[in-house]
Amino acid sequence: MHARVFGSDVERFSRTSTFNGPIDTSPASTNDPVDCEPSVDASSPKETASGQRRVPSDGYVCRYGSMRLLGVMSACEPFRYGDEVVVRTDRGTEIATVLCEATDEAVNQVPRKGKSEPVQGKIIRRLDATDRGDWSQMSDMTRKDLNTANECVKKLKLPMQLVDVERLLGGERVVVYFVADGRIDFRELVKLIGREFQTRIEMRQIGIRDEAKLLADYGDCGQEVCCSRFLSKMPPVSMKMAKLQRASLDPAKISGRCGRLKCCLRYEFDTYESMAEELPPVGSEILTRDGAAKVLAQDILAQQLVVKTEDHRRVMIPAADVVSVTKRGSGDPPKQRKR
Repeated sequence: MHARVFGSDVERFSRTSTFNGPIDTSPASTNDPVDCEPSVDASSPKETASGQRRVPSDGYVCRYGSMRLLGVMSACEPFRYGDEVVVRTDRGTEIATVLCEATDEAVNQVPRKGKSEPVQGKIIRRLDATDRGDWSQMSDMTRKDLNTANECVKKLKLPMQLVDVERLLGGERVVVYFVADGRIDFRELVKLIGREFQTRIEMRQIGIRDEAKLLADYGDCGQEVCCSRFLSKMPPVSMKMAKLQRASLDPAKISGRCGRLKCCLRYEFDTYESMAEELPPVGSEILTRDGAAKVLAQDILAQQLVVKTEDHRRVMIPAADVVSVTKRGSGDPPKQRKR
């Protein structure tokens, strides 16, 4: 599992609404540490002379929430990649996983979502046995919460489909994810669900890719789906990418769990594109060591060409055998004649 963030513009839209229900006023947990600020200079080494790890002054990049959100969290003790922690974000108190130190390079890859700065927060403590027990109980309540919310939707006869319900560890709010064809007036729904859950309710409308991100498990490759495992943004994928990589054009074979083109088609596209630029396009007239020829097809990874020679033979030659390109082709393969 790689602790890197990449992708392009996310293909989703969201709207939120909140219901201010009763808030838990019980005393704070004794596990909560006293507020403190890291006092290590940014130029100081990661380890002291005695071998102890220092706390990075800029904090850590952490992943949290059902939607695999990313944020920069300050800390007052050192952590390593994969450590599970309890953080306080703009949503409330929740569980997160430490990915890496918040270096300039890492922070630049964290999604802004329309903000000038990434989401900021604070690591409160390491995840302990009590936190795990509380989270396990909340996870067990998810199916019941979803059924309760669905009953409210049916009661109001709203044209929407609920996807998932997320509770925060601190109980500050419940996030309800849903899909719908257009805008939905869910103000009455928020009040109704708020009375059932007795906490703040946030309704978040998501797209079909995000639905798969929440619900999908494994892809055709046998690995966990990329959007759930490490992607923070959904990269745009086009049929051009599949054609260039000679992937099957059968929609059933190149579509992911969301029904859209697989995100992995984009991963090697830039490499294929740069290697294709080094080859004469299909239709080009070239001069080889053995004479003139016309390019019929390309083998991009092998850097070879299928050409038609002057004596009408079809042969495969290395791209290195091309002496010059006398006429550059359009790049489109020749159309087959109908019989």
